[in-house]
Amino acid sequence: MLLCATSSLAQSPEAEVRAVIDRMFDGMRAGDSTMVRSVFHAGAIMQRATDNGMSSSSPDGFVRTVGTPHEQVWDERIWDVQIHVDGRLASAWMEFAFYLGDELHHCGVNSMQFYRSDDGWKIVYLADTNRGLSCDIPADLQP
Repeated sequence: MLLCATSSLAQSPEAEVRAVIDRMFDGMRAGDSTMVRSVFHAGAIMQRATDNGMSSSSPDGFVRTVGTPHEQVWDERIWDVQIHVDGRLASAWMEFAFYLGDELHHCGVNSMQFYRSDDGWKIVYLADTNRGLSCDIPADLQP
């Protein structure tokens, strides 16, 4: 009976990856750079694809900016999250709308790659797009 109870408490790899995604966005909303830093692998790369090209960075600047006091809550709301796992590698694709407070700032898609280290799932690659305000946001995610 104990074995059944223990196995029912275990999360699927997909649920574990989703928890990492949620922790990053919860950290953004809270302005908690430590929480946001915790989801990234030491060698992680971030990229943004726009009509003007691709820009690359490490998460360091992003983490610093999240932790810098700002007046409005940074609220990235996601939907249509698709997660695929094979062994220690996972990928996630999701649509998002980024709000500054209650005002829509931009929307797009996030593409993330994860590696399951001995410390759990970590983001090794995060790329996103920025469609401006051209979004079809589900009603339950709008302010």
